[in-house]
Amino acid sequence: MRAPLSVIIPTLNAEKALPACLGALYAGVSAGILRELIVVDGGSEDQTLAIADEVGAKIIRTPPSRGGQLRQGGELATGDWLLFVHADTVLSENWVEAVEARLGQSDKAGWFTLAFDTPGPAGRFVAGWANLRSQVFGLPYGDQALLISRRLYGQLGGYDDIPLMEDVALARRLGRKRLVRLDSIATTSAEKYRRQGWLRRGRRNLLTLLRYFLGAKPETLAASYRKGS
Repeated sequence: MRAPLSVIIPTLNAEKALPACLGALYAGVSAGILRELIVVDGGSEDQTLAIADEVGAKIIRTPPSRGGQLRQGGELATGDWLLFVHADTVLSENWVEAVEARLGQSDKAGWFTLAFDTPGPAGRFVAGWANLRSQVFGLPYGDQALLISRRLYGQLGGYDDIPLMEDVALARRLGRKRLVRLDSIATTSAEKYRRQGWLRRGRRNLLTLLRYFLGAKPETLAASYRKGS
């Protein structure tokens, strides 16, 4: 029986974070569930593509738009299950077991419990809010990774080719009842929070989400987001 899982990673100048992300995924090779690794790059000018090539990833080059990159990867994946992971996210050692426990439920999608790669109460608070938001409102973000069957992904039309809020758009189509928490942790980089300040970035993320719900276009939100990065 062929390995069921395709892993899709969108990248853009991710040479510092990508090795740890890929290293954690190797457990899927050892367990025999990882069929292919697809890196969808938005125009990196560093060693990102060399790192991806070294581990045997399929490399796709697209314009820089995370929604578009995820969509391209999902369309070209051949596995029965798709796992979308950000390049600065590292899955915990038990991720294979958590994924295998859900492979029989093709009518649901799974998200990982979020943690940050830095100690302290600020990171725990922000991660706690993200996990509560995901559990109560059914709104996991992309840095929590997403496990979804190819069948369900296709029924929903996949990720939208938009520069921001692609994760929220797909989560809303899934609905809370079709989103379940996986018993594993996704540890993501806190670099942007450290650079901008936890309170400032958290407030900015919440405002962006509210503006999206009120009808703001993703392109407008992305332009505002880049100005504050």
